[in-house]
Formats: sequence, C-alpha cells, structure tokens
Amino acid sequence: MELSLWTYEGPPHVGAIRIANSMRGVHLLLHAPQGDSYADLLFTMIERDNHRPPVTYTTFQARDLGSDTAELVLKSIHAAVDRHKPQVLLVGDSCTAELIQDQPGSLATSSGLSVPVVPIEMLAYSRKENWGAGETFYSLVRGLLQSRVPQPGSDAPERADDHQVSVNLLGPSSLGFRCRDDVREVTQLLEDLGVRVNVCAPLNATPHDLLRLPDADANVCLYPEIAGPTCDWLQRNFKQATIKTVPIGVGATRDFIAEVTETLGIEHTPDTKESRLPWYSRSVDSTYLTGKRVFVFGDATHTVAAARIAHEELAFEVVGMGTYSREQARSVREAAKKLGLEALISDDYLEVERVISELQPELVLGTQMERHIAKRLGVPCAVISTPAHVQDYPARYSPQMGYEGANVIFDSWVHPLMMGLEEHLLAMFRDDFEFNDGAQPSHLAAEGVTTRGEEPAVNDATHNTPSPANSGEPTWDLNAERELRKIPFFVRGKAKRNTERFAADNGVNVIKVDTLYEAKAHFSR
Repeated sequence: MELSLWTYEGPPHVGAIRIANSMRGVHLLLHAPQGDSYADLLFTMIERDNHRPPVTYTTFQARDLGSDTAELVLKSIHAAVDRHKPQVLLVGDSCTAELIQDQPGSLATSSGLSVPVVPIEMLAYSRKENWGAGETFYSLVRGLLQSRVPQPGSDAPERADDHQVSVNLLGPSSLGFRCRDDVREVTQLLEDLGVRVNVCAPLNATPHDLLRLPDADANVCLYPEIAGPTCDWLQRNFKQATIKTVPIGVGATRDFIAEVTETLGIEHTPDTKESRLPWYSRSVDSTYLTGKRVFVFGDATHTVAAARIAHEELAFEVVGMGTYSREQARSVREAAKKLGLEALISDDYLEVERVISELQPELVLGTQMERHIAKRLGVPCAVISTPAHVQDYPARYSPQMGYEGANVIFDSWVHPLMMGLEEHLLAMFRDDFEFNDGAQPSHLAAEGVTTRGEEPAVNDATHNTPSPANSGEPTWDLNAERELRKIPFFVRGKAKRNTERFAADNGVNVIKVDTLYEAKAHFSR
C-alpha cells in the first residue's frame, strides 16, 4: 500500500454510502471504527446536502477489539432499524473492519429483522469507490428482484395496446458529476421523443421504485461506472435492452437519440432544437481555439466523451488522455487508440502530473486534482469529472448531457483559454508606455499625472530574482527578461527552463536576448 497525499477515489464503503445517500427508504449499517464517519462531510460540505447520509456506524474503538465486536454489530443493527425504520437495510463493513472478519451481513441476515436485508461485500483492499457504488447498487437491485426473475425460456409478458414506451435511467448518484441536472436534461430529451421515464435510480429512487424496473422497455446506462453491472443483469434476466450511448456533446446526443429510437422501434422527426456549440465553434472568435493542445483525464465516461468533443466538435488536438478507473480502462484505451494515443491508466496523481509536464498542453480537462496540477504549471484547466470540489456542484442548472449540456461544456472549456489569451496579451504589452504596470490610467492624464517613460515594474510569475554571483545559477539580463515575457504563458515556463539549462551547459553566467534565441534554435533541432 502506498501513502498518498491525494486520491482519486475513496475506499469501496464510500461508494456504498453514495448509493444509500442517493435513495430514499434505504439505510446503511456500516461496521467501521471510530473516525470513519469522515465520509459524511463529502456530502454536507462538497455536495451541500441538507441532511446527513442515512448511515449508522458501529464505531468500535481499540478497547472493543478485545471483546465480542459481533455483539456490537447486532446491537447497532437493531438500534438502526428501530430508530430509522428503513424499507431496506444495507449492511457492510469498512476497509478497517474487514480485517476483523465479523461478517456483519451474515449477522444481519440471521437476526430476524422485520425489514429486507441486503449484505454487501466491499473487497476493500482490491477495489475502490466507484466499484463499491456499482456493486452496492447491483446487490440492491438483485436482492429485491431475484424472486421476480422469469423462468429460463419463458416469454416476455405482452404489452397492453395503450402501453407507452418507457425506459429506466440508471447510474445517477450522489457525488456524481452534475447528475441532478443531467437527469433533468435527458428526461426532457426522452419526453420530446415520446418516451416516458419509468424509474430513475439510484438518485431519488425508493426500494419500491426498484421493484418497477422490469416494467420498462429498456435501460439507459447513463453512468457505466455505477450502472454497468446492473444493466447487464437486467438484460440477462429480464431481456431488457441497454442503451449505452452517453449523450455528452452534440454528436453523442444525436447518437443517443438514434439509439433510443432504433432500440425502441419508434419514429422520430429530427428536432430543430440544437446546441449553440457548433455555431460557436465555427465562429470567427473561436478560430483562436483551433488546434489547441489538450490533455484529458478523469473517470472513463467523461474522459471518453470529452476527448470526442475536443477532437470532433472543437477542433482541438488531443495530445494525451487517461483515467483512474481501472475497471473501465478498456473503453478509454479504445478511444485513445482512435486518436493515435496510448491511454494513461493510473491513480497516481504524481504520474499524471509528470505526463502533463512532458506533453505541455495548452488546456487540461480533468478532475479537481488536475486543476491543482494545471495551476502549478500555469496551464488553463476545466473540471470535467469527479473527484470535484464544491464549486463544481453549482446551485444553478448546469448539465453536461444533452444540447444544453453542450452549451455548458463550451463555456466551461473555452473561458479558461480566452482568459489565458487575455493574460498573455497583458503580459505581451506590459512594456508598452501606455500599458506597463507603472503607467497612470489615461483618464488621469488631464491632471498632469503621468509615469510614461518610467521603467516598468517587474511582476511576472516566471521572473526569478537574480541569483547571487556565487550561486552557480545563470542570471537573466533585463532585456532578456522582457523578451521572455513576450512568449505565451502556457509555454513560457518550458522556454525558461530550456534556456537556463542551455546557459548552464555552455558556461553562460548572464542570459541575454541572444542566449534566449540560441537556446530556442538548439532545442528546435
């Protein structure tokens, strides 16, 4: 096990908490030591829920390990059922409690409770959060519907003549990326096609809703990380088709509509409603964005979608992509192969940072981790995936899916680049007599106050204070510094490092303008 400052995913029991928190009428009994309740803060502080997750912790302490912790589990189970009166009780253990092997699920199943019990196995030391969420949802659906599975070889029940075509939306959950708004956008897309949403789960669903899952004609797998195993099980046992296209981006939204109509056998007249993204990306102002080098990283669903949008809809050049979701690595590798790339599959943020530094992209599309990495490297970044911070759970309507989601994506990705262009222009004209840092605002010129002709103040992120002569490091001549600031900010750091390395290798103590261009010629060969 490797100690890490940051982690893309929590342990599997955090995924189980996400499912319990997503639903109504479900309670989770988690066998865990004192302190594991930290997970509650993810929902109240980051997602800003107005309630604590429906979780009861056994919260055993060190002194309890010398006694019968199984008895503590049983007491906690009965207390949770008596107090919260759930429709279904989920029972599992955290990574620490797994070592004790108390088997809380078996204890709960055999304790004669008045509510259905669904035990969940977390495999804490080989799996992580998204897998834990997917496994919990799958266990819950299977536990409730197992007795209703048709006999092998039996035909599907006949639909009534007035039956309205319907689907289930599966996968949206607490702490997902913009799930609340995505559900609203996709529901509207389906209603425009005359398709009713039968059940949306796990988000805002109840156990009684899950019992109605077989009534739908098909399942829409909105988030494969969460709903993939459940959709496969429903397809095998209830013969429900799975709609796999995730409608993120204009092209994917069109493909989603086409797959829905083909799967359900309905006719569809192309709608005139459209995203503004295609027009924006063809506009004169957006020509500045053409060919921008982009690095994409996140969960598999959003990474694959983002790479497609960047390449096909915004004319960016995707120079690298990857995911921390090892269970979904195949889809990312396939998407990367189509772009002539090798996918980075890693949950080590230091390795991701190293790759970003080497590729020198002009925009990073990633998680909260990549936001910090990009900030250190001076590169614009837009968050496209969890893990995310509080600012990525906006109160306003801000979907990622559907046509409106494409508009949101365009704004979210393009604004950092345009602000970066503004920063570059400000830096480029910093030495101008009207625009330098010490210049007086023009509206005060009538008062006879001016600083024109004064030496501009040096205030740049790439400027280093000249080192003492005995430091052994080359120093920068003032004119060379001014020339360096004319280089676009997103490659300025690399140019500075290369020039200093060239100067050190050639015994140059003071870097002048000539040295800067000699270094450029040297590294361009």
